Amino acid sequence: MPKPTKSQITGVLLAGGRSSRMFPGSEGPADKGLLEIAGSPMLRHVLARFAPQVGRAVLNANGDPGRFAALELPVVADTSDDYAGPLAGLLAGMRWSLAHAPGATHIATVATDTPFIPRDHVAKLAARAGGPRIVFAASGGQTHPVIGLYPVALADDLEAALAAGARKVFAWLDRHDTAVVSFDAAPIGGASIDPFFNVNTPADLATARAVFALLEQPRSR
Repeated sequence: MPKPTKSQITGVLLAGGRSSRMFPGSEGPADKGLLEIAGSPMLRHVLARFAPQVGRAVLNANGDPGRFAALELPVVADTSDDYAGPLAGLLAGMRWSLAHAPGATHIATVATDTPFIPRDHVAKLAARAGGPRIVFAASGGQTHPVIGLYPVALADDLEAALAAGARKVFAWLDRHDTAVVSFDAAPIGGASIDPFFNVNTPADLATARAVFALLEQPRSR
């Protein structure tokens, strides 16, 4: 099977979690992606880097989709209401792509709390794709399965796994052919940052805001 092209990849932004570390005590959807960084919701920063890399983009989120109306993105919820985690978001994205982007062979996934994702990471993942292989990113000695490229042909297999009680991403991944692409830290303002740094806590949010402040500083001549 040839490597997927941009038009054959549907981008899925995963925002279906509870964000419990950012919003302790929350019992329903809580949206880290709507927190402001540099004057815009964090989701807009992720989307600006991600959308140009894929053919179409869709947001996976639970609850009232109207809160994301300003983004002008299709919003698809998990197929169950038990907050089954990232695997449920993957399945929702696959099912949406199969129904609305029939020419797409893969979904590319990102978390909505990763505002520094590389602007070329989807192409780098696609270069390692082939057949039913799943490809995902790694950085700083950690793997990131939610930053991945997944064949939509695996939708039925994933649905069956979820129905059987699967919740851990790697328990499902271990059943399939996978490849990992490593990414280096990105230089910003004389320092370096993990390109897949994710904003999990208020302290992480402060760090992301500080990094964006460095990005906005005028360059010396």
